[in-house]
Amino acid sequence: MQFLTKGYKETTQDILNDAIFDENHEEMVIVKDIDLFSLCEHHLVPFYGKAHRLTKVVGLSKLARIVEIYSRRLQVQERLTKQIASAISEALEPAGVAVVIEAAHMCMVMRGVQKMNASTVTSVMLGRFHDDPELRREFLALTMKK
Repeated sequence: MQFLTKGYKETTQDILNDAIFDENHEEMVIVKDIDLFSLCEHHLVPFYGKAHRLTKVVGLSKLARIVEIYSRRLQVQERLTKQIASAISEALEPAGVAVVIEAAHMCMVMRGVQKMNASTVTSVMLGRFHDDPELRREFLALTMKK
């Protein structure tokens, strides 16, 4: 249980340290398919999926570590998505942040309705991604391609 909840002991500042770089880059940087595993706070059963997000230049492994910090807590997917987007926005102050999480919830698969192929998609759009529908469409098209 300690491993599954270790995110309570970690902070974004701890993992970002000196991995933020000033670059004159005006286009999207997308890191796709970051695997995540978390525990549903209602049922204490796992949910798992992938996160896709955009940010300014940072050590790319740090993005996966931010996902890890917040997913290793008792969660609901909607809050997890918001926490990841907010952490990136606060740490990097980019023009925009977009986070999409697609996950399978074992509370739907192994109990209740028992739907094996159901997935839940949540998104948070901040800054330019919230304000510019065309930019948001481009991001979603790039991240949802299989």
